[in-house]
Amino acid sequence: MGTRDTIRTAVRDVVPPAGLTRALAVQAMVYAVGHGLFMAGSAVFFTRALGLSPAQVGLGLSIAAGVSLLGTVPLGALTDRYGAQRVWLVGMFAEAVLFAAYPFVGGFAGFLAVVVALAVVDATTGVARQVYSINVLAPEERVTALAYQRSALNVGFGLGAVISGVVLAVDTMAAYRGMVWFNALMLLVTAVFVYRLPRVPVAAAPARRTSRLAVFRDRPFLAVSLLAGLLSSHGTLYLVVLPLWVLSHTDAPRTLIAALVLLNTILAVLLQVRASRGADTVAGAGRALRNGGLLIALFCLILPVSALTGGVATIGVLVGAAVVLTLAELVQSAGAWGISSTLPPAAHRGAYVGAFRLGGQLQNLAAPAGLTALGVSTGGWGWLPMAVLFIAAALAAGPMVAWADRRPRLGETVPMSETVPTSEAVPAGDTVPAAEPAEGQRPRAARAMSSATGSGTLDR
Repeated sequence: MGTRDTIRTAVRDVVPPAGLTRALAVQAMVYAVGHGLFMAGSAVFFTRALGLSPAQVGLGLSIAAGVSLLGTVPLGALTDRYGAQRVWLVGMFAEAVLFAAYPFVGGFAGFLAVVVALAVVDATTGVARQVYSINVLAPEERVTALAYQRSALNVGFGLGAVISGVVLAVDTMAAYRGMVWFNALMLLVTAVFVYRLPRVPVAAAPARRTSRLAVFRDRPFLAVSLLAGLLSSHGTLYLVVLPLWVLSHTDAPRTLIAALVLLNTILAVLLQVRASRGADTVAGAGRALRNGGLLIALFCLILPVSALTGGVATIGVLVGAAVVLTLAELVQSAGAWGISSTLPPAAHRGAYVGAFRLGGQLQNLAAPAGLTALGVSTGGWGWLPMAVLFIAAALAAGPMVAWADRRPRLGETVPMSETVPTSEAVPAGDTVPAAEPAEGQRPRAARAMSSATGSGTLDR
């Protein structure tokens, strides 16, 4: 492959094709610019502009995370009832209003009310955003489109972080308030993008009403959710454990931590789409989860070597470990998107996507303390059992996904099939026909055959 072909391929993996896939990626980037700005400067805003103590900020964020965890599945069910696009749009407006109110918050009680409300809204819109992407796109396009959105999010977060540097340099109350209001404005702009997206009819409700928590009876799917959540701990390893390890067990300069974060962002932008290939079927998603777990285990074996080296060699080991962990993130994410795009039934997709996100949320609660204690506090020997844990999880991924695929989903006696029109041909603002026919239309044998051939599969 010549230089021109290499550049063309690289551009194709970063710039989404024209049409709906590009529209979804652009709204993701706009959303991420505002959120990236706020996340980078939020700690200073909470303590300087709102006058909160670090302990109050931590307590409020923890309470908000707990409320979000408890409400993910029932809030996801709202998407099934009212439609993903409607819930997404209302959520964007609500989030904009809440961020606009942040500078007027007085005291811990007001902060707690806003941060909890934001956590609830964010959990709802997160499910709705993903369900909309799944519903509006053809099965073979879904994982790739979600990969383009992840790549665009990383670009937006990076731009937001750069802007936050200016805010922090100015260091005035007006600048911090403007930072929050800018995020509110970006949310309103995102809402305009969402409003202009093609309409998707709400999937027909099953004849028999089910509880919003009925998805918890689907034990195979929940098992896959927990497994995928464990494998999603690459984020905790990269942003929490790796920096602590660099500071406490190596002679690498502190500035290397920021360089490693930048490296992760660049690789995610350039390689996420390519890493997602093949994860758009049930079997392919299972393989992606397995490969992601094995790469995390490899990271756990490489990183401790940096405690035994010095100088340039240490930096080389750390960069190598960071690259391996980033590849794990890209592959595992693709596998998670493949699972949430193929397994959930149309009528309960919001509840299922919400349930699938539980694994990641539980990881966010438990992994920072657990993985830090095992990897950093032990002095290094804890990386070996950690590697064994991820190898075991990786090897279990394929069989567990296959087990979930063999079992009917909530409200099904046999699984559904779906035929979705090619989304790129649908103009913005038009209505996309319903993606799925009635439940139980096609027998499981046909679905298994389509999974094996990589086409026509059901639905992170």
